Amino acid sequence: MNTIKCLSNLRSGSVLARNFSTSNLNFANHKCRVLVVGGGCGGTAVAAKLAYRLGAGQVTVLESSDKHYYQPLFTLIGGGMKKLEDSYRPMKDTLSCLTTWVKDRAAKFNPTTNTVETENGDTIEYDYLVVATGIEVNYEAIPGLVDALKVPKGPVCSIYSPLYVNRVYDAFQSFKGGNAIFTFPASPVKCPGAPQKILYIFEHYTRKNKKRNAAKLYYNTSLPVIFGVKHYADALWKVVEKRDINVNLRTNLVEVLPNGREAVFENLDTKERKIMDFNLLHVTPPMRPPLVLRENSGDLVNEAGFVEVNRYTMQHMKYKNIFALGDCTNSPNSKTAAAAAAQCQVVYKNLSAIMEGREVERNYDGYASCPLVTGYNTCILAEFDYNLQPLESFPFEQAKERWSMFVMKKDLMPPLYWHLMMNGLWNGPSFILYIRRDGRRLM
Repeated sequence: MNTIKCLSNLRSGSVLARNFSTSNLNFANHKCRVLVVGGGCGGTAVAAKLAYRLGAGQVTVLESSDKHYYQPLFTLIGGGMKKLEDSYRPMKDTLSCLTTWVKDRAAKFNPTTNTVETENGDTIEYDYLVVATGIEVNYEAIPGLVDALKVPKGPVCSIYSPLYVNRVYDAFQSFKGGNAIFTFPASPVKCPGAPQKILYIFEHYTRKNKKRNAAKLYYNTSLPVIFGVKHYADALWKVVEKRDINVNLRTNLVEVLPNGREAVFENLDTKERKIMDFNLLHVTPPMRPPLVLRENSGDLVNEAGFVEVNRYTMQHMKYKNIFALGDCTNSPNSKTAAAAAAQCQVVYKNLSAIMEGREVERNYDGYASCPLVTGYNTCILAEFDYNLQPLESFPFEQAKERWSMFVMKKDLMPPLYWHLMMNGLWNGPSFILYIRRDGRRLM
């Protein structure tokens, strides 16, 4: 799709070469119409939309990574259903060729002067800014965890990083029996259903490989509920009861002990701590906004470091030429790729309106989707809004384990992501939801 668009612009005389920056000299006084900070899910998609509208050279993407990961695939990699190389593309192939890619990282936002300073010492001046920096995992916040993750073929694993995701299936295969503990941290989490998905996949794995009778499974979550949306939580309680999984609410991992086989958990209500031994420990690490947002962004962010936006328009509360989307915002939606897809169209439409001197025109209703994989062939497709009410795409009960939803998650969503969303052509199932709501406009 990018190629077709680029060839069309080439015939019309547009300059299409993507620019790269590796030195201070090249971009010391770089200027652009729109600066998108972050080349992840939301940033790449909205940059593509804006570049198609504005033309070559008008949109700059500030991103330091060489690879773009489709992170929702990490749970399937952990279960041995996909490989790590299936989950990424070179960043240069993911970004629209109409954009200018500055291969660097933001060091400081200066919203009063419409500039962003980079780690290489450059300054980028913009007319409009889109912040899409994502959220960072913080393995270091749990004492002993990083060391435990370095032990070859060790029992501690995590799907939340390309550095560690391959350890997960290795830990599955090495597991002979005993306690298997899966955690959910006391922090915001991207893809908050993933800590359960890998638990259910592991439980199914033990049954397939005749290890289930020797395994005792625990889900230790800091939350007071198993899932935030009651409609799906009720279904998940039935899953864990049927599969004899022990759920400990308000239980947070605080340390992995040096022997590599014990972990310390704290009850968040009583503050009581206890040590649990394990033969497999899957850790979902605490997460937080990137350092540049936490420490260098002034009134761009709230006290926790998340960009302060209007939850409906995704426009900054103070700076009207700034928008944000994805995991870096204070918007109270579930942090998922589906949420970023829905926000992308809202940001695009509202930013376009601001550029034309009009008022913002689109509202985001908090839509998020979480395909809750419950094994090697089943999935519950959770879809919901800001009010934690189901907002479902299909005319059947989605709070039920289905093979069809598993196939959609495993085989249909990845190409949709790469070929449609990353090209700015997929905004989530808003049209389907529009039809199912008898034509009531959602956004």
